[in-house]
Amino acid sequence: MHNRRFVFLAVIIIIVVFSGGCTSSAPSSPVSPAPSQAAYQQVSSNTSPGVFIIRAASLTQGSVLPDVYTCNGASESPEVTWDGVPPTTKSLVLILDDPDAPNGRFTHWLVFNIPPDSRGLTRAQPNAKVLANGAQQGSTSAGSRGYYPPCPPIGTTHRYVFRLYAVDMEITQPTADRDSIDWALAGHTIAKTEVTAMFKR
Repeated sequence: MHNRRFVFLAVIIIIVVFSGGCTSSAPSSPVSPAPSQAAYQQVSSNTSPGVFIIRAASLTQGSVLPDVYTCNGASESPEVTWDGVPPTTKSLVLILDDPDAPNGRFTHWLVFNIPPDSRGLTRAQPNAKVLANGAQQGSTSAGSRGYYPPCPPIGTTHRYVFRLYAVDMEITQPTADRDSIDWALAGHTIAKTEVTAMFKR
């Protein structure tokens, strides 16, 4: 009788021990803290701060130059703006070239001694020697002063490259043609940026 009670109690104890072990919750894996909102914050900008960049009207790289800026239209100079001028710049130089001209490179526009704190040139600039902001205009490949509108041979597509140079000095050349400006830029260019447009008649 005592043996039966001992066996019965032993069975009860074993059942309680095992049932407690099965019902105990397993330790959960540690949960990593959620990343803060700042870790995923994105800052978007059309132009990165400090990047030297030029814009001609609303043109993007390789887009078509509107007729209003060519010999098919009003022959007006486009608005040109820029950002990110290097802090050591003393003057800016703007050159518009056609590298596909029949007789080689043709310079359509040459503006130098542009104040470094200026942000651009407005549309339809006059053919004056000195512009309203103090910048000076040199001679085109046609021998004229100011903006000379693109006018490629009929049926051909030409590239028109707007280049802006940041220069470490003001240019004091006796003449203001392309050769003399190129000579002045040599060894004095801090940075350069460009955008290319296309035009076909």
